[in-house]
Amino acid sequence: MDAYNQLNEVLVHLFNHTLKIEEESLIKDEFKDISMNDMHIIEAVGDGEPKNMSSIARIVGVTVGTLTIAMNNLVKKGYVIRTRSEKDRRVVLISLADKGKKAFRRHEEFHLQMVQAMRQGLDDEQCRVLMQAMINLRTHFEAL
Repeated sequence: MDAYNQLNEVLVHLFNHTLKIEEESLIKDEFKDISMNDMHIIEAVGDGEPKNMSSIARIVGVTVGTLTIAMNNLVKKGYVIRTRSEKDRRVVLISLADKGKKAFRRHEEFHLQMVQAMRQGLDDEQCRVLMQAMINLRTHFEAL
């Protein structure tokens, strides 16, 4: 098999299976009550400063209305906390509850292991080439 076909086969496999593998790795045990979409919302909220709904919706790529439905479920399940901004009481700020922080850390660890697996056996120059290839692919998808 030539290099083009090998690369195509690997990319197709990764695209088709990455979310499934991620879900099987993360959505179990104490986090089996949420979906992979919920986990990505938790990732967008992050473990830093509270964020408003508009900024989270932008990161996740959904409308604020769609995010509100998901956020209601995450609040009920104890993953996120809603508070009002001290500066502007109309603004709702979202932060992670302890359970959400645990989910965030598990997701972060999955991504760390994924990147380490990609870098395994590559020297710095090969990593730079891989990074450029990934940036090229991201740029291609953003242009679609």
